[in-house]
Amino acid sequence: MIIVIFISFFEQKIMAFNYKRIVVKIGSNVLTQSNGLPDQHRIGKLVEQIVAIKQQGVEVILVSSGAVAAGRSLITVSDKYDAIATRQLLASIGQVKLINTYAQLFEQYNILCSQVLVTTDDFKGRQHYLNMKNCLEILLQHHVVPIVNENDVVSVTELMFTDNDELAGLIASMLNAQALILLTNVDGIYDGAPDLKDSSIIDEVNDTGIDFSSFVTSGRSQFGRGGMITKSHMAQKTAGLGIAVHIANGTKDNILTDILENKTPHTRFVPHKTTSEKKKWLAHSEKSATGVVQVNAGAKTALMSNKATSLLPVGVVIVLSDFEKGEIIKLVDTDNGLIGLGIAEYGADKAKEWIGQKNHKPLVHYDYLYLLG
Repeated sequence: MIIVIFISFFEQKIMAFNYKRIVVKIGSNVLTQSNGLPDQHRIGKLVEQIVAIKQQGVEVILVSSGAVAAGRSLITVSDKYDAIATRQLLASIGQVKLINTYAQLFEQYNILCSQVLVTTDDFKGRQHYLNMKNCLEILLQHHVVPIVNENDVVSVTELMFTDNDELAGLIASMLNAQALILLTNVDGIYDGAPDLKDSSIIDEVNDTGIDFSSFVTSGRSQFGRGGMITKSHMAQKTAGLGIAVHIANGTKDNILTDILENKTPHTRFVPHKTTSEKKKWLAHSEKSATGVVQVNAGAKTALMSNKATSLLPVGVVIVLSDFEKGEIIKLVDTDNGLIGLGIAEYGADKAKEWIGQKNHKPLVHYDYLYLLG
């Protein structure tokens, strides 16, 4: 009876943002108490809000941290083990507890959830990427809540995402979500240190060129790997792909429903131009790139203009790292600064042969090119 009353009450409210599909990322400091153990009460309240949102016809994908914290609540690990081994142990045990917690909570509302564990390798190949997308799509079609987390059991340093914010941005891009909500333990991005009286929340970010490192503190969260600067940069990239990003305080009551009704102070990154699915995939594929190609100033100017431009051999200075046809390559300028990512139309041998020459097919076609600018 309580569930029915809650949903009925929410149905009378009007959402300020007309989203049909959202990704919600819950950080470790939201799900964890000060002693490092899971906060069961807060997890329950967040599930309650997700249920209410789903009742409004909104599809929700959850990216959840908390496996290591859940493992910490079950076992004590000796100091003689290194950090990676300890993390693997806690994550392996804790992931079972975490997903069971979510499953039991959603079951109270007759909703199924699923577990999706990933590493960066799962997003490297285009076909593997599409397989994962199809899996998530069929879960949503059957009204299941996918719960995505990094597979810390097999992830070592070179396979790890920067943090779950990066993973959440990738999932939002993959599934063409209208919005990504990042729940942390502060109210949003401040224009100075959050603990200073003269600092205030930046309500809206509409400029993709802001350098957040000039005023945002770089410290990491207590239990997570990321910080506000990494959140800011990821949010800029995601908004540039046409997805709104909200950064808000997940420790507040009713935070998810309040965000969608625009009733709580937080930071919103305004979405910009829509982007093709292939470009969204490329935007998050820097770690998957095999080759590196340096382009001259003229090619950089042409690529960064508002005109749809492919990378031609005449604009290539040197092939810095070899690649095969169909692989992802990095495009760098003459200072070796990254300007874009693309899919090679042919291999490095032919690219070297045609360097600086006209009247040859593009090395990277515009349709398979993502530019950072």
